Amino acid sequence: MKLKYFSIFKSFLDYKIYNKPFLAGFKLTYKCNLKCHHCPFWKNKGDDLSFKNVKDVLDNMYYEGARVIIFEGGEPTLWKDNNFTFNDVLDYAKKKFISVNFTTNGLNGFEYNADAIWVSFDGLEKNHNKIRGEGVFEKVIKNLEDYRRKKIFFVNKRKVFANICINSYNVHEIPKLIIFLKKFIDGITIQFYYPYENDFSLFVNKKERVWILNKLKELKKRGYPILDSLSCLDDLKYNTWKCHPELLINAEPDGTIIKGCYVKNRGEINCKYCGFAAHVELSKAFDLKFGSILTGIKAFC
Repeated sequence: MKLKYFSIFKSFLDYKIYNKPFLAGFKLTYKCNLKCHHCPFWKNKGDDLSFKNVKDVLDNMYYEGARVIIFEGGEPTLWKDNNFTFNDVLDYAKKKFISVNFTTNGLNGFEYNADAIWVSFDGLEKNHNKIRGEGVFEKVIKNLEDYRRKKIFFVNKRKVFANICINSYNVHEIPKLIIFLKKFIDGITIQFYYPYENDFSLFVNKKERVWILNKLKELKKRGYPILDSLSCLDDLKYNTWKCHPELLINAEPDGTIIKGCYVKNRGEINCKYCGFAAHVELSKAFDLKFGSILTGIKAFC
């Protein structure tokens, strides 16, 4: 643990002095077992990298300065190269990065060698299934229940967080969703739907955005496991934080590495529509905002 904190402190100095990135995102595959309405990535085609090339990409992002990595997709657990599976990718990443994590739709369970896993939720049963497909919500909850029963017997317990994408379908039921999820997960993070391809069908208007962020602050103060800091929730209302996109480095399924904003080369960048709370926290943490630093420690340490 001490080595992790030392590595984080060194990365902070590297960013301040050399403008190096800290957080790596690796979109390991476009393949997915769902076709969610709000996600543009499952529509993309292309072959996945071999295990050797995946290792090369990880080496390059580490060399550039990244020390925390989050795998995503598509559905990253579907990646495979002959006998190599996603767990082999995670094992290799753990030799380098101080924290190895991934996002998932939860359909393939949670028996993976990551430090933390983020499972996506888009509302309670009706709205989650409306966006992701009939029966998905029930399957994910069953997988969470099964995992938590097994987790009792584990000494090293990986964290399973929920990440809620707030959109116009689910915005008014988010408080109920958080109350419901409390018994299944170790923490909750949020983000807002981003209008890729200028699709505003799920976009949350300003009035509702402010309303739900105030509700989230109330729930956090009441002890619900919302990891996002109070200052982050405030800044998301009108996107008033100072962004540090240079802290980010992202890789595509073909191995292309992109420095900067998550949306770069994936869609039109429009900061006024941004709702990526993780990037708000990262920027604020490197501006030495205590609440965001604490969020990072809870999530990645």
